[in-house]
Amino acid sequence: MITNKQKQLVKDTAPILREHGLVLTSHFYRRMFTHHPELKNVFNMGNQQSGKQQTALALAVLAYAENIEDPSVLASPVTKIGHKHVSLDIRPEHYAIVGKHLLASIREVLGDAASDELIDAWAVAYSQLAALMTGVEATLYSQAIAKEGGWTGWRPFQVKEKVKESEEITSFYLYPADGGKVADFLPGQFVSVRLFLPELNLFQPRQYSISNAPNGEYYRISVKKETGANIRPNGMISNRLHEHVKEGDILEMASPAGDFILDTSKEGPVVLISGGVGQTPLISMLEYLISTSSHRDVVWIHGARNMAVHAFKEQITSLKDQREQFQSHIFYDVLDESLPLEEYYPGVVDLQQISHEVILPDAQYYICGPAPFIEKQYKDLVKLGIEKSHIHYEEFGPNVLALP
Repeated sequence: MITNKQKQLVKDTAPILREHGLVLTSHFYRRMFTHHPELKNVFNMGNQQSGKQQTALALAVLAYAENIEDPSVLASPVTKIGHKHVSLDIRPEHYAIVGKHLLASIREVLGDAASDELIDAWAVAYSQLAALMTGVEATLYSQAIAKEGGWTGWRPFQVKEKVKESEEITSFYLYPADGGKVADFLPGQFVSVRLFLPELNLFQPRQYSISNAPNGEYYRISVKKETGANIRPNGMISNRLHEHVKEGDILEMASPAGDFILDTSKEGPVVLISGGVGQTPLISMLEYLISTSSHRDVVWIHGARNMAVHAFKEQITSLKDQREQFQSHIFYDVLDESLPLEEYYPGVVDLQQISHEVILPDAQYYICGPAPFIEKQYKDLVKLGIEKSHIHYEEFGPNVLALP
């Protein structure tokens, strides 16, 4: 049990973490991977290269230090991290390794400022945090295996269909290779896929939103191909799926996870706002509403660079023609003059331009896309008078957004 004095010692390090947290977490990862290179098969090395993982950890450590007196206020981010960990098959033994190297890094980075008393305080605090996290994750693992067709760890799935959705996005239809059942999931959740990358000589996991409604037969992921001369490790996995994975191949997958989900307890309108490949979890939500014959009004708002890279556009057009409770607003950076201007708009998604269609009584808003896109749409919704509790968003990769 952590004492009040130890809590204060941890809390007193918050200003240091606020200023030098990234230095600490960068040192921590270098140290841990030096002593445990096998963990490179567990961690996303693309996020390591970009610095996103170091930033996310620095923010998490800072948040914990600032709220050490009442960690319960961190319930939402702890749950979100727990879902990510379960999808990567993180186990309690990993926490012991992380704790050892995090404490050593605090001592090495802070130098003389890291007294034995401070390290002891952080050791107790970390033990408390690890117990909190492993408790959340144990519950999620138990929930996964309690489902029909549920599992933990990595399970083989066969690619039975590979469908090109646009110039950049291809869908993969994944069926259990063992012939077993497919566990149910909640619209908006994701799965982790693990591939071996010869370029890095590592297994690498990547998380992809499930882009179909639950159907009891398969999962569909829709993956964007990365282009450019210098493809980072994140792009290596996506491009390997596009270029090397064929119909009939086997992929390893973790069970569905994630807390960015459609709230099916509500009956009001649903407004789905996406940028680029960020539409994938929202497509799952949309298909669920259709497959369950929901009477909820749906507004679909999507932004893409142009028509050629816009995936699922035929499906959206068909829905607009067939379903009265559905309307769509598409924004293209480059707009073809032949498109109807009442449905297509030039430039980036601008909610204020279509505010008369967006501001609906009792609506729930779901946003997914690149971080700057999410931030803009969130702030615009707040300016338009939408309650923050009605706005939900999913940031791909490590969570670094902290919107007020």
